[in-house]
Amino acid sequence: MLELYQAEWCPASSRVRRRLTELGVDFVARQVPVEREDRGALRRLSGGESIPALVLHDGSTIRGEDEIRAYLDRRFEETPQTKAHRRKVAEIRRRERVSRRRPPARRGAVSRPRAG
Repeated sequence: MLELYQAEWCPASSRVRRRLTELGVDFVARQVPVEREDRGALRRLSGGESIPALVLHDGSTIRGEDEIRAYLDRRFEETPQTKAHRRKVAEIRRRERVSRRRPPARRGAVSRPRAG
């Protein structure tokens, strides 16, 4: 099983997770400490502290978003689910943009029909 050393707050990690999901690749997400000096396990595995880092089945490691995505694109083919995942992400982003534009609802406000 592939292991992705990553952090939820890291945009590059997020993009790699999304690509793994699009391709239907099972993986284990390993959270790393925020501070680089606390990433001893990652350092021992990959020789570095940067994320994302992908540990392959044979124990070798690929570091960095561009290198990981290039490996994934060489190793795995897209499926019909790949496009479905992309559509879903786009739909959710659209909804989030629209909801950010709406003014917040007033608490306790009661909607009354207008007199015509």
